[in-house]
Amino acid sequence: MNQNIRNIAIIAHVDHGKTTLVDTLLQQGGAFRANQQVDERAMDSMDLEKEKGITIKAKNTSVHWGDKIINIVDTPGHADFGGEVERALRMVDGVLLLVDAYDGPQAQTRFVLRKALSLGLKVIIVINKIDRENADPKGMYEKVLELLLELNATEEQFDAPVAYGSGRDGYMVRDLNDEHTDLTPLFEAILEHVPPPFARPNQPFHMLVSNVDWSDYVGRIAIGKILGGEVKIGDTVHVIPHGSEKRQRGKITKVFEYSGLGTQETSNAVAGNIVGLSGFEEIDIGDTLTADPEGHALPFTEVDPPTLEMQLAVNDGPLVGQDGKFVTSRQLRERLYREVKTNISISVEDADVGGAFNVKARGAMQIAVLVETMRREGFELLVSRPTVITKEVDGQVQEPYETVWIEVPDENVGAIMQNLANRKGQMTNMEKMNTTTMIEATITTRGLIGMEVDLVNATSGHGIMSHLFKEYGPWVGELSTRLTGTIIATEAGETKAYALETIQERGKLFVGPQEVVYEGMIVGENPRNEDISVNAVKAKQLTNFRSQGDGKGIQLTPPIKMSLERCIEYIADDEYVEVTPSLLRLRKKILNSNDRRKADRAKKAAKA
Repeated sequence: MNQNIRNIAIIAHVDHGKTTLVDTLLQQGGAFRANQQVDERAMDSMDLEKEKGITIKAKNTSVHWGDKIINIVDTPGHADFGGEVERALRMVDGVLLLVDAYDGPQAQTRFVLRKALSLGLKVIIVINKIDRENADPKGMYEKVLELLLELNATEEQFDAPVAYGSGRDGYMVRDLNDEHTDLTPLFEAILEHVPPPFARPNQPFHMLVSNVDWSDYVGRIAIGKILGGEVKIGDTVHVIPHGSEKRQRGKITKVFEYSGLGTQETSNAVAGNIVGLSGFEEIDIGDTLTADPEGHALPFTEVDPPTLEMQLAVNDGPLVGQDGKFVTSRQLRERLYREVKTNISISVEDADVGGAFNVKARGAMQIAVLVETMRREGFELLVSRPTVITKEVDGQVQEPYETVWIEVPDENVGAIMQNLANRKGQMTNMEKMNTTTMIEATITTRGLIGMEVDLVNATSGHGIMSHLFKEYGPWVGELSTRLTGTIIATEAGETKAYALETIQERGKLFVGPQEVVYEGMIVGENPRNEDISVNAVKAKQLTNFRSQGDGKGIQLTPPIKMSLERCIEYIADDEYVEVTPSLLRLRKKILNSNDRRKADRAKKAAKA
C-alpha cells in the first residue's frame, strides 16, 4: 500500500458537470498559479470536446492536498464512449459519482455505476448543481440510493458518503445547512473513504497498460497504474501483448507523472502511482509490462462489444481531391488501423469491395467523432448509414435493443409517442415532471437511428434523449425511420438562384446559389417518400424582349445545413455522406440515374 496516493475517477451522465468540477479541484489543489489564466473546462483539451461541450477521451491529472497525491481520471459521460470509462476504472480505487441535483441519475449514470460496482470500487456520491432552479438535492440523493439497491451494491458501497455543492462555484458541504466555503469537505471525504492503491513495492515492476498516448518526441506512451515495484529511466522491461505469451524487450526512455493539466518528467515512479512510460515501438492497451522475465500477464477486462457498423470508403465522386490531402485507400486504411491501436471499443476490417472498410463501434456518434477528427487532418471519405450488428441464436436472427429515456415538453408528448410507435418502440414508463414529461421505452438500436433528428424537429430543440444498450432480442422486421424522399441533381455545375426558386416549391433545400453540385448529389428533401430529379444549374434564358416581372428579386429560403452526426443519421441505405475538410455533401451511392434504376430493378427482382 502507498499511503500517500489516492486514485479516483469522476463518473457521471453527460453534462452533469464532471469536467467543471475537475477544474475547481485543480484550482483549489494548487495546480494553477493564483494569476494563471486557464480555459473553462480546461481538461477538455481536444478541439471537438470544446466545440461539443462533452468529454470524448478519458484524461489523467493529479492534485496535491496536504502531503497526499490525488490522481484524478476525468471520464466521458456519453454512452458511445463507454470503452474509455471501462478502461479508466481499471486504474482507480474509488469513484466520485456525480449527479445533477435537478436531473438526477440518468442513463449513463446507471452504466458507469454498474461498471464501478462490479470492480468493487468505493463510491462517493456528489450531488452537483444544487444552486439550479428547482433543484432537489435530497430527493436526488434518495434516487441514487435506489439505483445502488437496484444494481446490487454491497452494504459498504451502499453506505457511501455524500457531498452536496456546486462544482462551478467551487464549494461542497456534507450537510445542506453547512456554510458554503470551498471543496475541503470533498477532499477530506476522498482521503477518508477511498483506500490507498493496492501495490507491492518490494516486488519486481509490474503494470497493466490501460491507455496509450502519443508524443511527436518520444512516440507511444503506455499509461497505467504500477501494481508492483518501481520503474526508472534506463530499466529493461518485458512487454507481454494482450492475449499472447510472446515477450518483447524494451528500455524505458522517459517516465511521466501527471500534475495539473500536464505531465512532468521524473527519474522514477513507485508502486500505486498512475504514470506514463515511453520506450516502446509497439505497445497496445491491455498489454502487460514487467521487469521479471518470467512475470505473468495481468488480466484485462474486455469492453462491451460494438452494436453498430458503418462503412467508410474512399471518395469516388467527381470532385475528389479538390479539398483534401489524403484521398487514397492506402492512406485511409493506415489511418483507421492506427485508430484501433488507441481506441479499443472500435474495430476495423476490410470490406468486400475495394477501397471500403467496415468500422464497428458502440454508436453513430463515436464513429462521427472519428470521421470529424479525420476530416480536420485533411482526409476525404464517404460514410454510409449505420447498420446494426445482428447475431444468430437457435436459428433465429437477433438484434440489439436499447432502453431510451426522452424528456420532452408536455405539449410534444403525443408527437414523440407516435414517433416511438412508428419505430416499433415499447413504452415502459412515463413520469410527469415540472413542465416536462420523462418517457422510458425499449426500442431496437435500428429504431433509434435518426430519432434524435426527429426529436429536435418535433420539440424545436427542447427535447433531451439518452439511451443505453439493454440486450439482444428478436428481429422486429422492416422499419421505416425516414418518411421523406430526396431531391437529386441531374446535372453538374454551379447552382443558380433561378433554378433553386422553382425547386424550393417542391421541398426543402440543402444547397444555396453558386454551390458546386454533380449528378447524383442530394440537393434537397422531398416531403413525399419518393426521390425526384431536378436540374439545379439551369439558368434563365435571355431574350431580346423585356418580359413582365423583370427586376423582381428571387426569394430563396436559407438552405438547411446539417452537422456530420445529423447527416449520418439522415441518409438512407442507398446514400453516402461525402466528407471533406471543409464540406459535407449528401449523395446517392450510385450517381448515374440509369444505373440506379437498373440496380432498383435488380433488387426488386431478387426479392420476388
